[in-house]
This record gives sequence, C-alpha cells and structure tokens, in this order.
Amino acid sequence: MFRTHTCGELRAEHAGHEITLAGWVHRRRDHGPLIFIDLRDRYGLTQVVFDAADAPAAHTTASETRSEYVLQISGTVRQRPADAANPELATGGIEIVASAVTILNAAKQTPILINRDGGEDETLRLKYRYLDLRRERMQQNLALRHRIFKQIRDVLDQEGFLEIETPIMFKSTPEGARDYLVPSRVHPGKFYALPQSPQQLKQLLMVAGYDRYFQLARCFRDEDLRADRQPEFTQLDMEMSFVDQEDVLTLVERLFTAVSRAVAPHKTLPAGGFTRLTYAESMERFGSDKPDLRYALELTRLDSIVATSAFALFRDTLASGGCVRGIRVPGVASYSRKQLDELVEYARQNGAKGLLWAALPAEGGEPRSSFGKQLAAGELAAIVAQMGAQPGDLLLIATDTFAVTSAVLDKLRRELANRLNLADINSLHWGFVLEFPMFEWNAEEGRWDAAHHPFTSPLDSDMHLLETDAGKVRAKAYDLILNGYELSSGSIRIHRREVQQQIFSLLGIAPEDAQRKFGHMLDAFEYGAPPHGGMGVGLDRLVMILAEEDTIREVIAFPKNQQAADVMSDAPSVVDERQLRDLGLRLA
Repeated sequence: MFRTHTCGELRAEHAGHEITLAGWVHRRRDHGPLIFIDLRDRYGLTQVVFDAADAPAAHTTASETRSEYVLQISGTVRQRPADAANPELATGGIEIVASAVTILNAAKQTPILINRDGGEDETLRLKYRYLDLRRERMQQNLALRHRIFKQIRDVLDQEGFLEIETPIMFKSTPEGARDYLVPSRVHPGKFYALPQSPQQLKQLLMVAGYDRYFQLARCFRDEDLRADRQPEFTQLDMEMSFVDQEDVLTLVERLFTAVSRAVAPHKTLPAGGFTRLTYAESMERFGSDKPDLRYALELTRLDSIVATSAFALFRDTLASGGCVRGIRVPGVASYSRKQLDELVEYARQNGAKGLLWAALPAEGGEPRSSFGKQLAAGELAAIVAQMGAQPGDLLLIATDTFAVTSAVLDKLRRELANRLNLADINSLHWGFVLEFPMFEWNAEEGRWDAAHHPFTSPLDSDMHLLETDAGKVRAKAYDLILNGYELSSGSIRIHRREVQQQIFSLLGIAPEDAQRKFGHMLDAFEYGAPPHGGMGVGLDRLVMILAEEDTIREVIAFPKNQQAADVMSDAPSVVDERQLRDLGLRLA
C-alpha cells in the first residue's frame, strides 16, 4: 500500500500512530535542520516535519524536493501545541514527524501556480488543464458536481425513475442547433448525428412503457459559444408518462429543493415555493424570459400616461406601434452626470437608440431630467406616480418596440443590480416560466418555426387556433430558471399522430419529409403512446451557479475554449488521409 491514510484524514486522536501518506508537495519551507512540507492530495493538506537530528536520511531527501514532487512519507502523528495549531486546516491540530520519504516522481517547475490562483490567462490554464485541476478551487468545484449528480440520482430513484442510457450516435433531425455529424465507414455517404438531446428517444421510451426515465445525458450542439454554453454539455434528461404539466412541475420542484438543501444548505430558497410566471408576464415585468428574481427593479409600462404627451418622441413611438417602458431604481438620484451618461451609453451598446432619465432629489425639490423640458405641466409628475417613484429614486425610460425595450431594460436591470449589489449570493431564487408561444415567425423563409421543438403540445384551450391564428397559440412548455439563468426547457409532448402531423404541416414539413425524418416517431404513436412530458436540465449551469462561478468552463473537467477548441490536446486536429479515404471523404 502506498498510504495508510489520506492527507485530510488525520486528527488529534491519531497522535502516536505510525502512518504512511502519499501526495504532492504543496509548500516546502527550509529552516536548516528542520524542513516543513505541506503534503497535498484531493482530501486535504497535512504538515510534515523533517528533523535532521532524528531522521538524517529523510531530511536529506526532503531537501532535494520541490513543489509538485510526488512523495511517499512514513512517520509518527504528533499533536501540535495549541499556539502552533492551524485552525484553518482540518488537519491543523497535528503534524507528521517523518522517519522516511521516497520520491515517487519529480516535477518540473509548473507553468502555473498550484498552491494559489495566479491570475493566468485562461488559455494557459486550459493548455495545462491537468495542472489547473490540482488547484483546491477546481477540485471543490468537481466534488460539488459529483455531489449534485449523486443527489439527483438518489432523489429520482426514490421517485421511481429508471436511469436508462440512449445512443450517442443517432439520426440527424432538425431540432434547432446544427448537428455534429459522424460519417459511417460501413455505410458510405451516410452519417450519424451526435444528439442535441435525447428528445425523441425518451419519448419512445414512454411509448415502450417505462413510465419514468432519466439519464445524465451528454448532449452536443454546433453553435456559437458563450460563458454558459459549450459544444458538449451534460443534461439531466427526464420523462414521465400519464402526466400533465402540473405533475412535472411539482416533481421538478421537489427534486431541486432537495438538491439545493443537500449541497448548499446555507443558501435560502423562495419562501412560498418556486415562483411561477407566464411568458407574457415575465416579459412585461422583467423584459426577459429568464429574469433574476432575487431583486425587484421591475419594468413599468407608460403607454397610457404618455399617449397624448407634448413630447413628440413619446407620441411617435406609440404611433408606430412601439411602447414606452421604464425602471425605477431606488436611492440613486444622486448619480453624477458622468454616471448617467455611462448608463445611456450602456443602453445604446445593447440596442437602444437612447435612454431618458429623471432623478428625484432625496430632499425634495425639482427633479433633474434629460427630457423634462419637452413635457407639458404635470406630465413628469404623472410618470413619477405611474412608476411609484419616491424622493431619491432614479427613473430610466426606453422608447422603441416591445422587443427592443425588453432587451435594453433587461440588460440595464442586470447591470444596475450588479452595480448596486442587489443580488444576494446566498439566495437561490428558483422559478418556472410557463405558456411560451408555440411558434415563431421566420420572416426569411415565410413560415412558422417551433419556438421550443416540434414535439411540444399546444395548450388545450388554444388548439382551435392552430387552424385560424397560429401566432397566438401557446404551448404546454415551461422553463426552469434560477438567479437569471435558464436551466431547463420542458414540455408536455404530443402523443397522437394526427396532432403531430398537423404541427409538422404548420412548420412547412411535407408529409413525405416528415415520414423520412420522423417516421419512427409517427409510427410509434400508432401503437398506444401514453400522454407524457418531461424536461432537460442543464447541469453544467446549475453547478456553475452553486459553485458561484462566472462560466461553466470552471465546473467542467476538460472544457473547450470560446472557439470550441481543446488547447490541451489541440483538438480539433487534422486526420490522416487514410482515415478520410476509409470514410469515403475528401476535403474540399
């Protein structure tokens, strides 16, 4: 055995025990006849003392070691005096008096620091990811990921779910993002696709009678990257039979309440359960379908107040079908003109033509305003009243289409919350957004696209609109949101062939194309498909939020960079001509 204990295991009650540890040199301090080494493994740190008088051979070997050498050390556990204990370490009450040490492997000087974050460029960290992963923060993140995954498995097992794996290589079908394609050697000219999600397969498992399915599925999407997106990611994929929307939402709330309490007991949850908003309500109040609910800063519609305003900008905006909306920001009326100009510029950078503002002095008196001189008497007072403003508040107003004002004010809302430190890091404000539009109009191609995916069921109350006004159809679709992120999309699925064919027809998919692309689904629906629904939850984003990180790359062992490249292994890379020839491929 290389070790009898780990480097995070020993305590005062082990004093006098003969032990053997193995690990990496975290720090080395040379005081001549005494050398101190902090030995590290993933379980913790233990201080080891090498005394030249008691163990000269071990002391000599220790003097040759450097950071990140791999050592095996034998010795005796000794309790530290009270004034020498380290309360910041779990093993801080003891140390090891070394009697022997073996260098299992030497180490070159590392290009990044291991015993602390050195602020290196991310590319350097990713190139030497195997070293970056030795750092305490990264190991804590991956340990948290493990605990979250285990808790999910435990809860769903108790709820009667079966964990079932589905294929990584499947059929290429239109589901939103681009597929990653895998050429087949044994079927020249044909391709598999890596799954964007196991959507069709989990529905087929419901047809097969498995009732409650889940897996921690690997998913692949060839799309542009950002902080919370990777070309490959992990999704909690789940599906249930004989359920409607309320059954799914209730189960998901139980699951993530249990996960939150198990892995982040210090964080608070919504007092009345997960908040529920319709899509229309969320867009109206927050300008986003994934609002951060930890703070207010809600949007106010001003259309009725300014419809007959003396200010031409208000009248013209409304006359062209736009809207006038604003945010009340409490307590920052004292912002300087420079700070206000920064907010105006921030709004422009995010799509606004401009931004209006009014500051109400805390001590009372005339407001400062960028547009007050354009208003008739009493108009500003009416706006102040409509927005519920108080002395000391700042009002920010955007004029444009509903979509533009939503995007701009959502960005401003998040920016102001960040500047004013309004988002409680120890709050997990979960919520559901419901009743999404069923379709989105594709102006370029002159047809409807599925807003979620083509297997989503319309609301029962909106079924009649499929024939007359498809743009008003709402879906039995729902998102799970957390602290300003969308973690999950889900829906109740279509389970009858005639309804699925009707949706395909609305999406411009001809019957022969539907049969070619989705025939396996349509045929299955004719053999007794039960009502069913589920969700797919982005677990990388969940771990990122619970780890209090800013990007999912910090909670994935070997992520790609923002160009979808693995700089450690230099992937993607050129392959041999023979490999291409075997696959019947030629580079253009």
